[in-house]
Amino acid sequence: MADPLPRAADLVARRLHEAGCRHAFGMPGGEVLTLVDALEKAGIAFHLAKHENAAGFMAEGVHHRDGAPAVLVATLGPGAMNGVNVVANALQDRVPMIVLTGCVDEDEALTYTHQVLDHAQVFRPITKGSFRLTADGADIVADKAVSLATQPRPGPVHIDVPISVADAPVHEVRRRRLSPAAPVAPVGTSLERARRWVSEAQRPLAVIGLDVLTDNSKSVLQAFVEHFNIPFVTTYKAKGVLSEDHPLCLGGAGLSPLADRHLLPLVEAADLILCLGYDPIEMRPGWREAWDPQAKRVIDIAAVANDHYMHQAGLNIVADTGATLEAIARGNPARMTWPGGEPGRVRAALARAFPMDDDWGPAGVIAEARAVLPPATLATADSGAHRILLSQMWTCTEPRGLIQSSGLCTMGCAVPVAVGLKIAAPDRPVISFSGDAGFLMVAGELATVAELGGNPIFLVFVDASLALIELKQRGRQMANRGVDFGHHDFAAIGRAFGGHGHTVRNRAELRAALEQALTADRFTVIAAEIERGGYDGRI
Repeated sequence: MADPLPRAADLVARRLHEAGCRHAFGMPGGEVLTLVDALEKAGIAFHLAKHENAAGFMAEGVHHRDGAPAVLVATLGPGAMNGVNVVANALQDRVPMIVLTGCVDEDEALTYTHQVLDHAQVFRPITKGSFRLTADGADIVADKAVSLATQPRPGPVHIDVPISVADAPVHEVRRRRLSPAAPVAPVGTSLERARRWVSEAQRPLAVIGLDVLTDNSKSVLQAFVEHFNIPFVTTYKAKGVLSEDHPLCLGGAGLSPLADRHLLPLVEAADLILCLGYDPIEMRPGWREAWDPQAKRVIDIAAVANDHYMHQAGLNIVADTGATLEAIARGNPARMTWPGGEPGRVRAALARAFPMDDDWGPAGVIAEARAVLPPATLATADSGAHRILLSQMWTCTEPRGLIQSSGLCTMGCAVPVAVGLKIAAPDRPVISFSGDAGFLMVAGELATVAELGGNPIFLVFVDASLALIELKQRGRQMANRGVDFGHHDFAAIGRAFGGHGHTVRNRAELRAALEQALTADRFTVIAAEIERGGYDGRI
């Protein structure tokens, strides 16, 4: 008996499996049951979340460990709309994501309007592309989606899947695959100018961004900055691309005015700025036009042309980071830089600005967590004041050691991203850091954690306030309005969902809770109660 013909949904699932996808997340409705069935048959486990937005962040967490596109599945109408935030985040945070939504057939939509809306119109501005699946074109659509999602700069791609098309048998399958583009480097006068500028620089400084994570140029990058003795800062997403204990590393930049107070004068003192895979979508206004390209030599090596206008450069190179750095370095001798020792003084000043010896408060919480948890710990950060402080104090020795939403900066991401990380790396410690408001947005996903198993740690900074917004409100001498809320028992919430729960008010209690959580049989919620105003002067 001949094997049954593949369904269109099977071809999509097979292409995702071929791309390395092993996990998909979402909440199914009747319109996507065939998709879920096809994913499972292709070897892609489908995980039920409690909300589509959290499902997308779980999928992102898996992506950060296995490198494959994240997969989000949502049914039509309200299901698809629940995923809008995480899809917009994937676009701004450069996360390759395949968004699969169910929809009614076109003929049905002519007269049936219940829950029917134009998904493509909604997703088009927040994705790299939107496709409607057809039976005969299913393999092509799937490959186009994967290719587009993973090409520089990565991002989400939407596929709308009509009910009858998902089930439709495909009689003739012609496999088509777009080969990845080969890495390219500059040639001619641009290359020669770059080589000369690097060879002549006395005070070079590099700003490293997340393009480097995509084009896998970490090894070349490290050899380059070491050969030419170039100190560097990274964006928050690129933290750890070179270990932050490296003597040339000046840490993350772009969000903390306190850190920028020390870093931006070094930018001003530099005679050459190298933007290496630097995508400024993560940066705040302090880094807008942070140098004058007419007065200072600036080389910008990026995956795509500059259309952001956050900064300008005298030499713009759209090319592979690693291949370009190799071409610049070839035959170019090493040299001593910064004869005045300014980067070392800045590094010391940053250490003093973000000390690790606070008795308590948000800085004490972060310092104690970093001291107790193993170096291999994977961390996530939600948006809020704690994220700014954490990004300066949490040392990363590897890429993607600290995951956060630093493009869209959305709340409610840390918990579900940590869930995805734990699924993809079950043997590594995983901790999420959330403010109490952000945690409340996704507390229901603790049920998902309990169902999935594993022992991730969820640490909540409890001050019953939107601390960052309250700080800004106070700074503008405005009355306290709309930033405070009730004080809740987060440890009890953790226990209610089947995990462990601890409330801690000093470093000794936090240390004990973390040590227990590392060997616990299930997840742990740790509520770290801190005083209001604990971030004043610290970020």
